[in-house]
Amino acid sequence: MPLVGCQLSNENLAIESSSASRKSDLPVSLDDPKAQLGSQLFFDVNLSKNRNQSCASCHDIGKGFVDGRETVDFGSVSLGSDDASHGERNAPSAAYAALTPAFHRMSNGEYRGGQFWDGRASNLSDQAAGPFVNPVEMQMESESAVVERVLENPAYERLFKDLYGESVFSAKDKAFNAITDAIAHFEQTELFMPFDSKYDRVMRGEERFTPEEELGRTLFFSQQFTNCNACHQLNSSPFYPKETFTNYEYRNIGVPRNQNLALATLDEGLFDNPLVNEESQRGKFKVPSLRNVAVTGPYMHNGVFKDLRTVILFYDHYNNPMRKLNPETGQPWQAPEVPENIDLESLEIGPPLDNRRVDALEAFLETLTDQRYEYLLTEQ
Repeated sequence: MPLVGCQLSNENLAIESSSASRKSDLPVSLDDPKAQLGSQLFFDVNLSKNRNQSCASCHDIGKGFVDGRETVDFGSVSLGSDDASHGERNAPSAAYAALTPAFHRMSNGEYRGGQFWDGRASNLSDQAAGPFVNPVEMQMESESAVVERVLENPAYERLFKDLYGESVFSAKDKAFNAITDAIAHFEQTELFMPFDSKYDRVMRGEERFTPEEELGRTLFFSQQFTNCNACHQLNSSPFYPKETFTNYEYRNIGVPRNQNLALATLDEGLFDNPLVNEESQRGKFKVPSLRNVAVTGPYMHNGVFKDLRTVILFYDHYNNPMRKLNPETGQPWQAPEVPENIDLESLEIGPPLDNRRVDALEAFLETLTDQRYEYLLTEQ
């Protein structure tokens, strides 16, 4: 796949769709009153059915904003408020999510942006609204029920009226929108996107890559050797200072079903988005950011792979006849859950990788870890 077809600068994103342009005023200050209110809501377990689960339960600040509880298949999916139900998809990291463009269709007919694995929430506020009333997540009966929980706290009531107007609770939908807006403000703060990983420090000239990390960087940004950056690079320059390591597009890379979840139906990814009805989108999922990827497993939309190295070998198996077995199971790689629309044009490119190059790629990906999570690298 041509590199220029997958990588767009911020300016190109804005030109392509004005509704999908990235915000230029990020990050929001942690001192912003709405962000401070949103932080309280983000950690408030009282906003779930059994008062035991908050946004932070599935987006743990100490675990790279993913679910670190490992309650279902070592964390493949998240447990609901009833401690029995669980979702069907791995909770994506909330880190750097604020930089995702709004969900939109591009001029070539493909899709970009949006929150969740299928983009069904166009922006952060829409995303924040979903888990509250999801029947297998926070399990509140309705949006009105969430508002009533907020009103149990007199401090919340005063803050909302101060920030959103005295009439904010005059209509439950207006109040619920204010709740999700406050959470979105919190998720737009520097806390979620510090850009202080070793990669960032090297880009600023503060540190140097090791020879192994430098080899991994060369491989990552090379179409000749791996083609990783065809999907995991936003800006056309490999020296862009705030690279998010995703083009925010959608791909089917042939991920197998997670047999440990025993789900009754196929997960068709983007095709499940109510705004999408083309058969050509079946099995596609949003390309995730690789920021903090080394410490935010399990991997893929269904958590089917537990180890980052397995993910690299899975990609390599498309080109390497020696990679016949999934190292986690000792069995041959399972068939894709949705065999149609697999992006073989991008996957079947480049030579096989020997173990030295696999090691180097893994070492480079570890440099994308925010500084506060670097200690987690030594714990794995």
